[in-house]
Amino acid sequence: MSSVQDTSAGAATAPVSSFLTRAVLVAAMLVATLLVAGYAGGRFGLLLLIGLGFGIVLEGFRFGFAGPWRALITKRDPRGTLAQLLSIGLVALVAFPVLNGAGGTMIGAHAPIGFAMIAGAFVFGAAMQVVMGCGSGTLVNAGSGNPVSLLALPFFALGSFAGAYHLLWWTNLGTLPVIVFEGMSGLAITLGLLAAVAVGLLAMAAPGTRAIPRRLWIAAALLAGLAVLNLLVAGQPWGVVYGLGLWAAKGASAFGADLSASAFWSTPGNVERVTESLLTDVTSLTNLGIIGGAFLVAVWRSGLGQGLPDLPARAWIATVIAGFLLGYSSRLAFGCNVGAFFSGISTGSLHGWSWFVAAFGGAFVGVWLRPRLGLEGRK
Repeated sequence: MSSVQDTSAGAATAPVSSFLTRAVLVAAMLVATLLVAGYAGGRFGLLLLIGLGFGIVLEGFRFGFAGPWRALITKRDPRGTLAQLLSIGLVALVAFPVLNGAGGTMIGAHAPIGFAMIAGAFVFGAAMQVVMGCGSGTLVNAGSGNPVSLLALPFFALGSFAGAYHLLWWTNLGTLPVIVFEGMSGLAITLGLLAAVAVGLLAMAAPGTRAIPRRLWIAAALLAGLAVLNLLVAGQPWGVVYGLGLWAAKGASAFGADLSASAFWSTPGNVERVTESLLTDVTSLTNLGIIGGAFLVAVWRSGLGQGLPDLPARAWIATVIAGFLLGYSSRLAFGCNVGAFFSGISTGSLHGWSWFVAAFGGAFVGVWLRPRLGLEGRK
């Protein structure tokens, strides 16, 4: 009799314990937001909150970039990629008129097309399939406790720092002028191209893979809303790569490294950011928020402890190399799936389209490499 009562009591306290854990986590996130707002200002607190929203949506709705591209390549399943295009289009509908009327007070994710940019996007596309995570994906997966992403993330930051350090040398290989679609005509071109890509994907889709699931419709809309908020609050589009490189730059500076030899890190704006608090850097705040939001969802689902996967040594070595290449190549490419593809296209930059084509080509290589590097697990 007593053993049955003890079991019942344990079952009764489990939901209470779970509720308390979730309540504490939500409260901690809100307190962190208020602390940032109190220290750096309301704008920066709001940016952390937006970052938390990104993490919650990406992890909560399983919305990503690397996985859907893999599904498109291996299964001819375009649904996740179609949701990405939908979200980009929704952002563009707001971003184009906002940037047009901002009078220079806001900037788009605009960058030039060049040899290094295209090569960087190709390498990034391959590397993100190796570790199954782009810029935002690596942050989300690390926040949810994925061991591969936890290992890749610091090397991503180091690669971003190194890529920025050498950026001028690479861009001197040759770039075109920055080409931007602007105004209502630019918006029409952007939406037309997005629609054309969507039609092409639907034409080649495998049977039963043409309808976007409801969760992806919701996620695409929520992500677009957060991206628009990021643009309005930060004065620039959503990005990831710069923040990661800044973390490594601050670490290098703390250990006495001289960054004055780098044309990138020695510019006045970057010197200032290296010396200031991370809590005043807009990209760092949203990156931290993404990690925190993904952590919150993972614990909410009681799924944080994923355990160490049974991978061979070459897989872990490949993860380190791929993580570094993710950072280095994305810096040369002026962004990752977020900063170049998502934000670049949604704010009219032609380089976003070039990035998409090059990175998708690289993804084929990454899909081929991943099992050969032992990252599919042991059979």
